[in-house]
Amino acid sequence: MAKDERADYTVKAEPCPENAWIDVSQKPKMKKASRSDIRVAANFANATGLALVSIDALGTIRFVNRATTELFGYEPGEMVGKSVEILIPERFRTAHTNGFARAIQGKKLNLGGRSIEVAASKRDGTEFPIELTLCSWHVGRRMSAGAVIKDITDRKERESRLRRLASRDVLTGLLNRNGFEAIVAEKIASGGAFDFMMLDIDGFKDLNAVNGHQVGDALLQSVALRLSLSAPSDAVLARMGPDEFALLTERPTDTAGFSDIVQTTKSSLSIPFEVAGQVFNVSVSGGVVRYPAHGADREELIASADAAMHLARAGGGGTVEVYDPTMKDEAVVRRALRDELLTALRNGELVLYYQPQVRLASGTIFGFEALIRWNHPTRGLLLPGAFLPALEESALALEIGWWTLNEACRAASVLNRQMSCGIKMGVNLFPGQLHSPLLASKVTVALDSHGLTPGLLELEVTETTALRDDCRSLDAMDALRSLGVGIAFDDFGTGYASLSSLQRYPLTTLKIDRGFIKDLSKCPKDNAITRALIAMSKDLGLDTIAEGIETAEQERCLISLGCPAAQGYRYGKPVTLESILSTFSVVGGTIVQAAMRPPIT
Repeated sequence: MAKDERADYTVKAEPCPENAWIDVSQKPKMKKASRSDIRVAANFANATGLALVSIDALGTIRFVNRATTELFGYEPGEMVGKSVEILIPERFRTAHTNGFARAIQGKKLNLGGRSIEVAASKRDGTEFPIELTLCSWHVGRRMSAGAVIKDITDRKERESRLRRLASRDVLTGLLNRNGFEAIVAEKIASGGAFDFMMLDIDGFKDLNAVNGHQVGDALLQSVALRLSLSAPSDAVLARMGPDEFALLTERPTDTAGFSDIVQTTKSSLSIPFEVAGQVFNVSVSGGVVRYPAHGADREELIASADAAMHLARAGGGGTVEVYDPTMKDEAVVRRALRDELLTALRNGELVLYYQPQVRLASGTIFGFEALIRWNHPTRGLLLPGAFLPALEESALALEIGWWTLNEACRAASVLNRQMSCGIKMGVNLFPGQLHSPLLASKVTVALDSHGLTPGLLELEVTETTALRDDCRSLDAMDALRSLGVGIAFDDFGTGYASLSSLQRYPLTTLKIDRGFIKDLSKCPKDNAITRALIAMSKDLGLDTIAEGIETAEQERCLISLGCPAAQGYRYGKPVTLESILSTFSVVGGTIVQAAMRPPIT
């Protein structure tokens, strides 16, 4: 055989299907394959579950095995001799033709053993995904190519499910944070305007702790379902975090339209949830942003919504705030201050000071109010107004609140053991504490840990905090009163409580805000309001404490109005427990301060 000659055999193999051809290429000086060898190769090709295809330089199918005909829906013998384009979806055929033209011109295709994923077409035109492992060779000057084909429909479906899972929250079926951020990015890229709202379930962490994760998860699923039912059909819903949700709609110009959606959402969630045989009242804090007004990209938009949501939580929850640019700067400052406060709590920099409460008729002390202070390492002793607003409704606020409760009970226990005169301790509650399902249990633990009688503890709440979530506040107060703990309305008259709330809530004390006391003798209106509050409190069986008393004139006016008790600098500034033990003493069964002024009669 001449040097430039090649053996080129096209042998019909048995028992292959009729018209199925095998190209067998031999190197020079090699003998022709025997019919037996060809039969073995054909049997092997037909036995495998992989689809095998061979084509010539013109793109004509020269060989297919049984798996190929079954995969593509052809009858045996129907495919051989036809163009390989019958396996290629029409929209890809031009690219295929160009590729073969390059091959015919002798350009390297780089196919050797490389697997690619492409779309293929069945006999009935149905498209499906396949994986091709390709190779090519030359016999003389003629090119041939072969492919091992694998149907990857199942694998693609699994991958699709995994992609859906990657963007979906498994618990609720809503989009997860990644999925929502991708939608926001798509909306921004499309140039359309849209609004979205982030929602946080108030007090969910404590609810989860008290009732268990199964109940908490069931409640989250119920919230997700109710959001889905109340939201517009075109809304995008997502679960952004453990107890955070988001709702997005395209509202190019209709600001009022989204306001209606916000109100509808809040109303739908305000209906009690029945979960695992229990009834839960859910309130949410929310933040609303509009694109493009409130952010240029998804990160900025979500940060803006988060800042607005945190401001809503800072007010006690139950509200939705629309983002304002000033919120972000405030959020950065608050976050830095919270980090400092966490360090302060761990390092013992937070301390309680105690201000005496006095019976005006006798000038004797019957109780103290615990007031938090921060011994800042560089700024000195800080009052609550310098740092408490930064806590908002964060988990740190609760942690500091529980610490304050426990420390105040400890101090009250020490005072009562050493002075044996029934000293009452007043402790302010954060909004999150009042609405926390842990409140009653935390109070019980603090009382038991220090052996303090429940009647010697009085928890103070502002009327604004109580009315923020009226039903939950009432339930919490009822639970506290059942323990025997007192409840005081603090700073009364500065919020928006109706007089009927004094009758509804199980209060023990009404504290009149210092704003009415400051000009008590000079302002007839303040005098009239104070007189009415004192009389009403007495008729309701409540104790009354006037706050912010600094002068003898203020004290004289209060006595003339029949006010039984007072608190303020006239009777002593807040001091440490150690100072009380060293400067206060028991006289005639009551505690008095050595430097206290005698009562005015």
